[in-house]
Amino acid sequence: MAARPPRVSIIGERAPIFWGACIAISLGVLAHLPMLAMAHHMHNRLAGMGMDPQMWAGMVLIVLGVPAAIYGALPRHRTTHDAHAGTSYEAPDTTPLGRWHVGVLAVLIIGLVIDVMKPATLGFVLPGMSAEYGISKTTVAWFPFCALVGTTIGSFVWGWIADAYGRRVSILLSTILFVSTSICGAMPLFQLNLIMCFLMGCSAGGMLPVVYTLLAEIMPPKHRSWVLVLVGGTGLVGGYLAASGAAHTFEPQFGWRVLWLQGFPTGILLLFLARLIPESPRFLAEQGRTAELAEMERKYGIVPRAREARPDDATVAVQRHGKLTAALVVTALSWSFINFGLLLWLPTDLQARGYSSALASGILAKSALVALPTIMAAAWLYARWSSKWTLVGTILLTLLGLAGALLPVRILASDVVIVTVIASLIVGTNGMIAVLLPYAAENYPLGIRGRATGLIAGSSKFGGVAVQAFALLGFIPTLAGGAAALLVPMLLSVGLVGYAGRETRGRSLRELEVGL
Repeated sequence: MAARPPRVSIIGERAPIFWGACIAISLGVLAHLPMLAMAHHMHNRLAGMGMDPQMWAGMVLIVLGVPAAIYGALPRHRTTHDAHAGTSYEAPDTTPLGRWHVGVLAVLIIGLVIDVMKPATLGFVLPGMSAEYGISKTTVAWFPFCALVGTTIGSFVWGWIADAYGRRVSILLSTILFVSTSICGAMPLFQLNLIMCFLMGCSAGGMLPVVYTLLAEIMPPKHRSWVLVLVGGTGLVGGYLAASGAAHTFEPQFGWRVLWLQGFPTGILLLFLARLIPESPRFLAEQGRTAELAEMERKYGIVPRAREARPDDATVAVQRHGKLTAALVVTALSWSFINFGLLLWLPTDLQARGYSSALASGILAKSALVALPTIMAAAWLYARWSSKWTLVGTILLTLLGLAGALLPVRILASDVVIVTVIASLIVGTNGMIAVLLPYAAENYPLGIRGRATGLIAGSSKFGGVAVQAFALLGFIPTLAGGAAALLVPMLLSVGLVGYAGRETRGRSLRELEVGL
């Protein structure tokens, strides 16, 4: 009878501290529920009310629990590799996808859905928040501004943590912050909501790039491309659908505050499923966690693999990564301005053109239905045709939509033309974001993969920060004005990716890391 594999901890030697801190944080969140329950009998209003002793005690538990959880999750020593470290463990190309692969894909999709739900909920809480606090639209705009600043910063911070301490550690810590910031809905003061929303953004900003990084390192090369695009895209669409579904189900009866409380049960669920999330094998080897390495081989077929020989002129690979980074950052920035600028304010612009609010909202509402088939098509093209040219193709489709927005007003007055232009923008931008981060995760060495993907992810959110800042100053973009401003950056993106990009489809990470 075969010996049963040894049970391994998902954290390490400080696991008791980590789980004790998780319990303290959970109790702290639960201590806020009686106040919310009482508010339900007062039309779900807490504005102007003081925090009772139970809430203060809960706040103390959370404030003490978060740093304790960080201490308990981080290993005693940072990894020993440097920024030039490469992949030394990888599954052979012939490795089939098994039940353990399916399990980790399911958990990480759930993690991405939870991650996307947080910022996606912003649009649903703003009207209720504005009405309860009696504040203007300009003042309430600080709320999404703080959230987007947080997501941008979080993308950089969690990427660095993932490179320094491990991919799974970064995912677990961002989950703990999800749970902690679920008390945002119990804050009686608008200023406290801003602080909690910033922290929520920090937690939400890091999941996406780290998930792509981890998947790139544990999936067999044959399946890596389509898995990355499909998992990321499904998580994005699922997050938006979950946020809208929760708002439709709970907000009418329980008010806007209850929408933030979703982070508590969903975050706890992700913590319980964390055992199915593996760590990148290079980190396990450097930390001497041989039992977990053996489990990685048994479950995922990952074995030690010799690194590819670096070319004599190693500086060529370094220079190529620099050019590629510039190309992907410009592309991410351009996407962020279209997504958070043109598309966010599109209903307002359409109504100014004379369209009804129902038609204006309906066009964007259908974008969620368009997104999923777009992502599936992008995954198929990315895996079967070309990763590089699929990205270029989505940029060109978005560029076509921008060019269409500059057509004369009399032509755009046609319903068929305006819907075609908007559809090009929606399909193109959905395809771009579905492909962009997986492509980034495949292109960088292990030692900097987390922070490089985090840089691209942060750049894809920076446009939201800038657009919200302009909105606070009273500058609202129009379809034609925004398209004219973004035409050149998108043209630059096409040229840079076409020049500096390279094909990653079906290639080993070890081969890609040396710039072959």
